[in-house]
Amino acid sequence: SMRGSDPDAALYWMVRMLEAGEDPRFLARRMMILAAEDVGLADARALSVATAAAQSVEMVGLPEAELILAEAVLYLATAPKSNSATAALALAKKALREKAAGGVPRHLRPSRAKGAAAEGWGEGYAYPHDFPGHWVEQQYLPVGLEGETFYEPAPEGEEKEIAARMLAMRPTGRTEPENKGRHPTGDAPKQ
Repeated sequence: SMRGSDPDAALYWMVRMLEAGEDPRFLARRMMILAAEDVGLADARALSVATAAAQSVEMVGLPEAELILAEAVLYLATAPKSNSATAALALAKKALREKAAGGVPRHLRPSRAKGAAAEGWGEGYAYPHDFPGHWVEQQYLPVGLEGETFYEPAPEGEEKEIAARMLAMRPTGRTEPENKGRHPTGDAPKQ
């Protein structure tokens, strides 16, 4: 119900579960997971709200914790939803398993390590804060993965702003995620 953005149903099921004797810590843990998995970066405060509710349940206990849980349920149910972090994580794991990749690019390696200068470590590194917008185009992914894109912001909530910022910075030539428009597990999203 929270994933489906139905605050009334979400609150009803929370009350029903508590009245049936469900451990409120279980509900709080599930809310933390939902905040990360289903609300995600569309409302980055959602995880803080769910975590605060879980900590409050531990400190306060029932029956007072019911109100805290109710506020968290309503916040999560009405928050914009995005699973872009879940999709990005799945793509990064897939790339790690399936694509050959080199080590840390030389310019990102620590230049103060013993023998680093002789190996060219740190050479050519561009410090992002020395550039307008505190960003500079340079290779951060290992050789073999340059041009890959794992994270694509959803057009929901706060991710709209992230998308605009990323569009302004993203180098041309980055590839689109292989699962764009699909659920990260490969299954079709439930309607």
